[in-house]
Amino acid sequence: MSFEFEIVAEDGNARAGWLHTPHGTIPTPIYCPVGTQASVKMIPPRDLHEMQASLILANTYHLHLRPGSDLIRELGGLHQFMVWDQPILTDSGGFQVFSLAQINKIDDDGVTFRSHIDGSKHRLTPEISMQIQENLGADIIMCFDQCPTPTDRAVVELAVRRTHEWARRCRQAHPDDSTQALFGIVQGGVFPDLREQSALFLQTLDFPGYAIGGLAVGETKTAMYETIDVTTPFLPRNKPRYLMGVGDPDDLVEAVMRGMDIFDCVMPTRVARHGAALTLDGRINMRNAEHSRDQRPVDPGCLCYCCQNFTRAYIRHLLKAEELLGLYLLSYHNVHFLIKHMEAIREAILQGRLREYGQRFLTRYLRRPL
Repeated sequence: MSFEFEIVAEDGNARAGWLHTPHGTIPTPIYCPVGTQASVKMIPPRDLHEMQASLILANTYHLHLRPGSDLIRELGGLHQFMVWDQPILTDSGGFQVFSLAQINKIDDDGVTFRSHIDGSKHRLTPEISMQIQENLGADIIMCFDQCPTPTDRAVVELAVRRTHEWARRCRQAHPDDSTQALFGIVQGGVFPDLREQSALFLQTLDFPGYAIGGLAVGETKTAMYETIDVTTPFLPRNKPRYLMGVGDPDDLVEAVMRGMDIFDCVMPTRVARHGAALTLDGRINMRNAEHSRDQRPVDPGCLCYCCQNFTRAYIRHLLKAEELLGLYLLSYHNVHFLIKHMEAIREAILQGRLREYGQRFLTRYLRRPL
């Protein structure tokens, strides 16, 4: 089965669509839970099915190091390995190796780095990244790119040049998108001319989808929104658009209104492990003493397993007692919150009222008038 993206409704720059893949159809816009090591932290696949997750991200770098992509291929690929029959997206490993600046060496051919696990030496190039991702067997795979510091123009210019050459090599190594769709990644930091240059070049390689990378890495939210604004006009209208590493609830609204379709972020499970819950009234710290006698659910009105059965008082007790159930329940709630948030955004697009929904949500979530 080939990949197909169809837009069924538009509201301003926002789009609601369907992305058809060999393992199922993904409704867009969509939030993708992150299963770094073939597991969304604290949440089993059964629960992800229950909350209607339709796309999961797994990490090429981590799975290459452990247990190894050859082993995963031998055991039937990621879908069988992690018991997930819905679509899977894998990143290229680029962000991870470039974030390990103290233990890597970058050249025009690729990156040599040392494992954060045991210090062993490894090499990652566009061709090796493609082979690893083919072994993993994800539905959507990503070009190997260089993710630079977004505000240093000299560094960004070099990263854009390498990203373009590596995208060309990835395309040569993976020309067939019938079973795995290869997405190109637009780089360019916060510089509009470099973003335009990158988007236009990648279009010449005719990828089935395009990602905006190199954001949410230290720049301001305003700079991120402005960069999306100047980039999306140069992306094909008929291809899915993926904003990498972004998942704050307010950012999802803002980015969808700017024309983005797919999102991933480790944030919901990461903050859950620190005791934070996402609610319509903003992020709250469930460890605070004010919740010790609170009989309300974490987020009144939420229909998730956590909120339908347990009180804030109980969740706080679990966290203070260091019981793993507390981390599980908050992780479940936070991922469920983002999935349902995106469902509401999609429904607002279908009804032509996204701006109304967005203003109402942001006013309440950010707790300030817009």
